[in-house]
Amino acid sequence: MINKLVFENLKHRPVRTALGIVAIGVQVTMMLTVVGLSEGMLEDAARRARGTGADIWVRPPGSALIGFSSAPMPEKIVEFFEKQPHVQVAVGNVVHPIGGVNTVTGVDYEKFVRMCGGLTFLEGGPFRERFDIIVDERYARQNHLRVGDKVRLLNHEWRVAGIVEPGKLARLLVRRDVLQELTGNTGKISQVLIKLDDPSRTEQVIQELKRKLPDYQIYSIEEFTSLFTVSNVPGLQAFINVIIGLSVVVGFLVVFLSLYTAVLERTREIGILKALGASRGYILSILLRETVVLVLAGSILGILGSYGSRWVVMTLVPASLTQKIVPHWWPLATAIALGGALIGASYPGWKAANQDAIEALAYE
Repeated sequence: MINKLVFENLKHRPVRTALGIVAIGVQVTMMLTVVGLSEGMLEDAARRARGTGADIWVRPPGSALIGFSSAPMPEKIVEFFEKQPHVQVAVGNVVHPIGGVNTVTGVDYEKFVRMCGGLTFLEGGPFRERFDIIVDERYARQNHLRVGDKVRLLNHEWRVAGIVEPGKLARLLVRRDVLQELTGNTGKISQVLIKLDDPSRTEQVIQELKRKLPDYQIYSIEEFTSLFTVSNVPGLQAFINVIIGLSVVVGFLVVFLSLYTAVLERTREIGILKALGASRGYILSILLRETVVLVLAGSILGILGSYGSRWVVMTLVPASLTQKIVPHWWPLATAIALGGALIGASYPGWKAANQDAIEALAYE
């Protein structure tokens, strides 16, 4: 009986009900999109790191997990690594930011191909000229590039020499010596990737390298990629928390205004229910159940909305952002939305439950 009354009340006010569901859906979509972008971009970075074929990743002392703004390691350190037992190939790279979350990576192409097993070219081929650039398919699609097109980066024009399948190290590859010269990092590199002749000796080699280079950050590829989590990126968790907090405020305000207005409109109805013997708990139960229905419907809409936002991201900016669908966050996003909505429903519910039946019946 109560559930039927709840649904009839919602059906009787279709516009308000639809707006409430849409607002809560937007709230849930915001949460799922932000979390999906955070996890998706970190997973993509880890996947591209694994695609290099390296067994060991060496980073300079005190460097941040993601992104480089300089090349603080001496290039000659690559020769040191190549002389170590069981090292098959060592590749030093220069990584330089070009705006937003994008970077361009300077590589020793021949060595890198030996390490990763080769790049899969969809169009074009390797570097031929000094200012050639290789881009992955996502970057080419986002920027509408074909082989032979010109790209302006670092105050220089580059010719697209090849377009490759994504998933190996970086979206933009140029000659290392050229990038070193343009960025004022001649003789310096940002990181070293090491491939061993026997991957089972990875831990043994790492321990020996740490003994010789105690200040450097030296990881196995498994350990390195495991660090790509939200908690290891400074400020990212705080950003997610802010978005969730704003979403809770949105849900609170939407439900509060919707139910408060509904209580005013249904004053006589509530008076009749009380005159028929309805208790405060009964009246409060009706409003809280309406809130739950709105949240559940809005959450379903929000989950569907996250698929829509992912499609937009992966269609318009596939090289800049990567969004994944996060099913493990669906219950949590719903619970957060429900919590904010129930808080918003508390005062209107209390007001309705405590209305005097005689005054309610006399209300015009």
